[in-house]
Amino acid sequence: MIDLLPLGGADEIGANSYYLNIDGTGIVLDCGMHPQKTGLDSLPDFELIKDKPVDYVFISHAHQDHLNALPFFIKRYPHVKIVTTPQTRAVAELTLHNAISILKRQIDDESFQIYSHEEVDLLIKSIGYKAYNDVFEVSGYNGGKGKIKVEFYDAGHILGSTGILIQKDDFRIFYTGDINLSTQTIMSGAVIPESKVNLLITECTYGATDSNSLNNWEEEVNKFTSSLNKVLNKGGSILIPVFSLGKLQEILATLYLQMKKGKLTETDIYTGGIGNKINRVYDYNRYVVKRNETELVLHDIPQKSIYEIKNTEELFKYPAIVLASSGMVVESTMSYILAKRWLKQKDAAIFTVGYMDERTPGYKIANARRGDKIKLSDNEKETEVKCEIKKFRFSAHSRREELMQIINRLNPDNVVLVHGDTEAIDWMGSSILKLNKERKVYISETGKEISFA
Repeated sequence: MIDLLPLGGADEIGANSYYLNIDGTGIVLDCGMHPQKTGLDSLPDFELIKDKPVDYVFISHAHQDHLNALPFFIKRYPHVKIVTTPQTRAVAELTLHNAISILKRQIDDESFQIYSHEEVDLLIKSIGYKAYNDVFEVSGYNGGKGKIKVEFYDAGHILGSTGILIQKDDFRIFYTGDINLSTQTIMSGAVIPESKVNLLITECTYGATDSNSLNNWEEEVNKFTSSLNKVLNKGGSILIPVFSLGKLQEILATLYLQMKKGKLTETDIYTGGIGNKINRVYDYNRYVVKRNETELVLHDIPQKSIYEIKNTEELFKYPAIVLASSGMVVESTMSYILAKRWLKQKDAAIFTVGYMDERTPGYKIANARRGDKIKLSDNEKETEVKCEIKKFRFSAHSRREELMQIINRLNPDNVVLVHGDTEAIDWMGSSILKLNKERKVYISETGKEISFA
């Protein structure tokens, strides 16, 4: 018997965590925090498995919504064995330490105990790692029946991201994590298993997005480059909010390569913070994983530090491009601080390059136009938008047609839909059933167990 119990992230993007009980062996897929919530509300509901066997945690990648609850989880289950790719382990060491200072700024609830740097050090040392396509076996410590085979597949999302194939006897489960079949500037497209699976647990991020509204990566680069040149050639500076992991590396590489090709006006690029440390992990692994531009060393790209700027006016003295985290312009982050200044600058521009949650300041900015008046947060005064605002889609997730390709190739008997809003999950569910009415499709809910024979 196989049971699946979502602990978080079932019908939304955030706090992703899914529990599998496979004949008595307990496996948790991901331990994420919700980026738009704080305190206990930001965590998966680990109480749901307090009386169940918990033996292993497999982490699909090192983004906050898939990783950052792991230290809280390990406090409850210190015996659990953690396994991921070596690249995710390396990045997790950086991001979990960085998260501590962020949590301290966000949370003033003494009942919510934030983990320490020492605890992160111990956690990282305990993480086991397996390379892509290196099959390994696991079994439960107390009563798990038989061996379970596990294999990681390159998910093409960010460095180290993985889809996870789990096989017990003849029953095969594939968890996509965050998956991208398309090629980015650095990352190559995902690799998926060759043969049929019995259960597919798939993300649905772009299930509600009409792909006709999305350019392919190369087309978007050309459009992006043209728009950058227009602002730079008028003497303006551009702020680009980015996630420090994944989006920063892709956009930095894109800017540099476009400059080297003579397609983009050469100008100063500002970065800084943890993103620069993650760049080194990308560089170190450039020959180890399947990726594009293997000769490109991100650390060698000329960059200036945002954090060495004493007065933001320096960023407008000459045209510049600033890559600042966070990607959704969350309050108190560098992109938030700079955005407040940028909105008042008529010759400047803010270019957004990825998904924005509707509850974030970044969403308000991305959907504003010159002359609009917006409030970035309840604590801020209303601001008139004087700069140019442009949206670009450099997606690290599969389009909905690509998700359907995965389903066609894996031909699952059962599909569980996760990691998407209601509209995205509804589109995916109806599209799957149109192709095969015999296939069982489940809309997952946190706390609602699904059983498979």
